[in-house]
Amino acid sequence: MSDLNIGIIVGSTRPGRIGHFVGDWVKANAAAPGVNFEVVDLHDYKLPLLEEMFPMGAGNYAGAAANAWAHKIAEFDGYIFVTGEYNHSIPAALKNALDYVKFEWQNKAAGIVSYGSMGGVRAGEHLRQVLGELSVADVHQHVMFSIFTDFTGFGTADVEFTPAEIHKAELDAQVSELVSWAGALRQVRELAADEQVAA
Repeated sequence: MSDLNIGIIVGSTRPGRIGHFVGDWVKANAAAPGVNFEVVDLHDYKLPLLEEMFPMGAGNYAGAAANAWAHKIAEFDGYIFVTGEYNHSIPAALKNALDYVKFEWQNKAAGIVSYGSMGGVRAGEHLRQVLGELSVADVHQHVMFSIFTDFTGFGTADVEFTPAEIHKAELDAQVSELVSWAGALRQVRELAADEQVAA
């Protein structure tokens, strides 16, 4: 079986964001045999506020930005979502990106890494609801960073990400769960594709 591909999706695009620090940390610390990890920064995709007809068409969207996003999402067997907590929920940019495509998400697995005043726990819970509707299986282990204890200089131009050591073990546990689920769900997708060809 070929390597699994896991996308680390950085879900904030606002000026002064700190999510890219967390995404880079995940990339530097996530490891598993036979698994490739890639940071996917929403800031690079410039998705407009949802401008696609319903229902969405897999791999055949109207806008160039939508097609670029869809093709990137389709490359992965699973995802680690890096999300801040904005007003007790996920960033608008992340919700928009999730809504932009549909079939490319289905029967994949995901882990959640969040940050905020309470570790981003409420954003994580909202994200789980959205992922469930998209047929993305989210794993139990949730990695949460506090803006008070895992960052220094938060709210200034000199902010630094200084995560506590315990978070590495949490990420290891998440990656272990995610790889198992992503591998199993890839088999589900392959079986469904084979059945479609035979029909």
